[in-house]
Amino acid sequence: MIAVGQKLPNATLYEFLNEETEGCAIGPNAFEVEKLVAGKKIVIFALPGAFTPTCSAQHVPGYVAQFDAIKAKGVDEIWCVSVNDPFVMGAWGRDLNVGKKVRMLGDGSAEFTSKLGMEFDLTKRGLGIRSQRYAMVVENGVVKSLSLEAPGKFEVSDAASVLKQL
Repeated sequence: MIAVGQKLPNATLYEFLNEETEGCAIGPNAFEVEKLVAGKKIVIFALPGAFTPTCSAQHVPGYVAQFDAIKAKGVDEIWCVSVNDPFVMGAWGRDLNVGKKVRMLGDGSAEFTSKLGMEFDLTKRGLGIRSQRYAMVVENGVVKSLSLEAPGKFEVSDAASVLKQL
């Protein structure tokens, strides 16, 4: 499992963009983690799945609500990563009105999640390989803090906890 002080592994994450921008089309776009984190301070939080109860009711909304306070601590971006495809992540982001506050990044094949050592096998529950629930602060690609939740818990990866670490 990734640890504080280590560099993030490179992987491709996918984001569904609602607006065309220079170099990015409407719809799913692929991004290399290594390029996204270069020179930036980023809060990354991950969760088991889009549209799931705790994730939808508390995890993502907490980061949206704390956006200004987190940005005031020098954070460039906030990412939500889940083992879902970019279409699902885009729809979920629209449903939760995240706007441009949280980047909803799909890790549909669990490439990033597996390279981090954060995969969680929920096959017996019909969900396949998923991500554990965690939050980390990353500066220029290096993990500065990491908070991993115990199974079934939501106590250390929430926005208020991360804000205390910044």
